[in-house]
Amino acid sequence: MAIDLSYPSEVQSLAERTRTFIREHVLPIEDAHDGDIAAAGGEKLRVELQQAARDAGVFAPHAPIEFGGHGLDMSNRAPVFEEAGYSLFGPTALNIAAPDEGNVHMLAHIADPEQKQQFLAPLARGEVRSAFAMTEPAPGAGSDPSALTTRAVRADGGWRINGHKWFITGADGAGFFIIMARTSGEPGQRGGATMFLAPADSPGIRVGRHIDTLDKSMIGGHCEVVFDDLLVAESAVLGEVDRGFEYAQVRLGPARMTHVMRWLGAARRGHDVALAHVAHREGFGSRLGDLGMIQKMIADNEIDIAATRALLTRACWELDRGEPAANATSIAKTYAAEAIFRIVDRSMQMCGGLGVSADLPLARLSREVRPFRIYDGPSEVHRWAIAKRAVSAAKRAQRDSE
Repeated sequence: MAIDLSYPSEVQSLAERTRTFIREHVLPIEDAHDGDIAAAGGEKLRVELQQAARDAGVFAPHAPIEFGGHGLDMSNRAPVFEEAGYSLFGPTALNIAAPDEGNVHMLAHIADPEQKQQFLAPLARGEVRSAFAMTEPAPGAGSDPSALTTRAVRADGGWRINGHKWFITGADGAGFFIIMARTSGEPGQRGGATMFLAPADSPGIRVGRHIDTLDKSMIGGHCEVVFDDLLVAESAVLGEVDRGFEYAQVRLGPARMTHVMRWLGAARRGHDVALAHVAHREGFGSRLGDLGMIQKMIADNEIDIAATRALLTRACWELDRGEPAANATSIAKTYAAEAIFRIVDRSMQMCGGLGVSADLPLARLSREVRPFRIYDGPSEVHRWAIAKRAVSAAKRAQRDSE
């Protein structure tokens, strides 16, 4: 079987232009504001950075060509997204930050033509932001989406939605919401969810407090959102009624992999900073980079970077083939979330006191990548799913052999 791991020349060119753009235009702004996007200008900064990305020809690499993007598939996104993620503000600049990037992907696959014009087109062009409203306070939907309690019931001409969400990334300032609500069954039962589209200024949508979290680089915060008798038309249904959990997989698998791409870029920056430090810093009679304990950390970082890329490549290959890729994406996400944190943590250690200071970006990188072990499914949940599939496969094999 022939295996070609090279990228088309146009993708290599786009990745290189992204690399230059990030280093010349975006990193200085991140460094000046310690990676805090609100302190750096928030929405005003987003608009400015995205215009600069358009001017540089690197804007919206993931979006469909008919909506102004480059139309890259999952595999070809990897090198471009990694270069964008080298700066914490890079994904925002290219319009590939969460949740907008995942919402563009899902709308492109599920929305009808009218919905694409109303919601996908302005989102892909960076004219608005969006939010994906699924996670709820306990006992509602979290790592177990079947616990969904937000409910939509039929009303004259459409649906009436009531529910309480939280940790809704980008909710403050979003132009519209994609809302996951139960349309049949009871919490704890599989199935029975539907996705709805609603402009953010619709009566019945209230964005509440920002939940203060470790990370500071995602615009619009992680907010509580209340839907109080929100009335939406029948045309607001995204896809078909009661197929929301199925559609969520269209978004979640790819979104997990694009998180890996972006945060691998951040980890690479941490590794580069540490390498530059140990290559010239002297101690104990030699350069730090010549000491065995430092060399072990360098090697372990290199291994984690290579292994993360390899698992990512496999998962994206399956996704591009139209496969569910549930196991491949769980494996890649779980390994990457932990490896990326290890890379940044080792890099901090190699830099000693400077590593935990604001003089280097390592402390803020650690702050940003740590939540990835929870976001998009905690590592423990993914391990449970991986093990469950493995045991099920073993049982099937045993039955087939009998």
